[in-house]
Amino acid sequence: MKKRSALFLFLSLTLGSLYAQKNDIITSRNYPQGYFRNPLNVAMDASGSFGELRSTHFHAGDDYRTQQRIGLPLHAAAEGYVSRVRVQIGGGGNSVYINHPNGYTTVYLHMDSFNDALTNIIRAEQYKQRRFDVDVTVKSDQVKLTKGQLIGKAGNTGGSAGPHLHFEIRDTKTQHPLNPQLFGLRFKDSYAPTINGLMVYDLNDPIFNEHTPRKVVPLKALPGNRYSTTSSSPIPVKGKFGFGISSIDRHRAGGFKNGVYSIELFVDGEPKSTILFEELDFNTSRGIHSYIDYPYWKKTKVKYQKSFKDPGNAVEIFKHLGDQLGVIDLAENKVYQVKYVVKDVQGNCSELNFTIKNTVTNAAPQTHPAAKVFSFNTDNNFIKEDVEVKIPKGSLYGDVDFQYANAAQRANAYSLTHAIHNNLTPIFSAYNLRIKPTNLPTRLQDKALIASLENGSEGGRFENGWVTVNTRNFGHFYVVVDTIAPTISPRNLSNGKNVRAQSKIDFTIRDNFSGIQSFDGYIDGEWVLMEYDSKKRHLWHKFESTLKKGTHKFKLVVKDWKDNEKVYEASFIR
Repeated sequence: MKKRSALFLFLSLTLGSLYAQKNDIITSRNYPQGYFRNPLNVAMDASGSFGELRSTHFHAGDDYRTQQRIGLPLHAAAEGYVSRVRVQIGGGGNSVYINHPNGYTTVYLHMDSFNDALTNIIRAEQYKQRRFDVDVTVKSDQVKLTKGQLIGKAGNTGGSAGPHLHFEIRDTKTQHPLNPQLFGLRFKDSYAPTINGLMVYDLNDPIFNEHTPRKVVPLKALPGNRYSTTSSSPIPVKGKFGFGISSIDRHRAGGFKNGVYSIELFVDGEPKSTILFEELDFNTSRGIHSYIDYPYWKKTKVKYQKSFKDPGNAVEIFKHLGDQLGVIDLAENKVYQVKYVVKDVQGNCSELNFTIKNTVTNAAPQTHPAAKVFSFNTDNNFIKEDVEVKIPKGSLYGDVDFQYANAAQRANAYSLTHAIHNNLTPIFSAYNLRIKPTNLPTRLQDKALIASLENGSEGGRFENGWVTVNTRNFGHFYVVVDTIAPTISPRNLSNGKNVRAQSKIDFTIRDNFSGIQSFDGYIDGEWVLMEYDSKKRHLWHKFESTLKKGTHKFKLVVKDWKDNEKVYEASFIR
């Protein structure tokens, strides 16, 4: 079976390369067509697509527009049973997972509300755990669904930036998300991808960073979805080099900037790199920071997709690279023909053609005399009297020429400012950072945390004379304390108010630094559910039908991550 699967993938890739100008696309498996339905009752229109480049991850589904409305009915895409239901602060917000008999799972995120059966499951768990955000595994015989059955309403919960449905189809066994359009759930799209830029990288130095020589090559559009460089002269290259491309896909003129499906690179007809957004893995999705030219993006906010792969990047979207991971090293000093073929999932295709001229085959790598080189495939430690950095194996995407410096103590800080490398280098998984504070009073030790100039609060705790945190950032770090409690501002409640005409009581909560850790509401001493929208800092309680008429006492307790606590109390008449 493994041999047959591998053969099918090889043939698929080969056919995709041979017939790059036709409307076929590369796939590694067959997908059932017509099995899943549109989960909405309105025409399918996309605001985001699978594989789209987000700031911290690859987009794992398709975003369905909901006519800028909250409350459109959501339906099961096929028969199955609910396997999971979740309420999340940020992220997917209210979400439902449905397992189907054909081995796939559909996922629905940012929902406004659930149907009655799922609401009862969620409410029971919220009151059991006495918290708003819960994640419930549902038994297979508990909530069975037919195709098209109502599961709730679309919304704007969690990290959503506007009303829409985020819809995924996953392989149930691996939980890897797959491109939903491959299942026949296709958006109308007759527009080929747009190729906006070409980048050429000198890769003779094995360390890729902000100092890597790179050149943006101007492009011009030609008829028939073709592109070329503005200059007809070959691009000079020497020794080891690589390419990157900036490309997006639109479904209509002036539409959203969506992601492409495949990017193929050929040199003299030989495939050098094939990138495919067919399947993703949540465990490696942060590898987007290595897939794009991260230093260039941090400086310009323009994302170039590299056609070569850093050795420590575990993403599996690269389907053809060769032994050198997409790094090109040509043997002859001559002119070569280069072609990029970019497709969307509909097979709409764009091509970029240009030439390069190899001039030197053995270029000398750069040296890093002032740097301590950290290897991506070993543990790395940097230890000084007042700062320690411990980076486990697998945290780095490639070797790093680690740099350190310190600066004077900032106002209200309890340590020097420690420059731990720089924020132009991405990190896959967390490393341990410890800073020894100076003149930190004993009474403030439990309020101490590590902050950075780039990101604000990093969190952390005081222990054994050090403040320690696990972080996935490089930058400028120092020790501060957070002694200020969150704020609570009632929106529609005051002491003694008659709220019989209200369905809920609303608050705005804020924290100045370490962030909101918890919020707990009580009516007459009994815990009640408080719901939260972190985007708007909006906290509310919907009155239960079981609340008796009369005067009641309400109490709200909000804590930040340093256990600073704010309490609001009021009586009300219901």
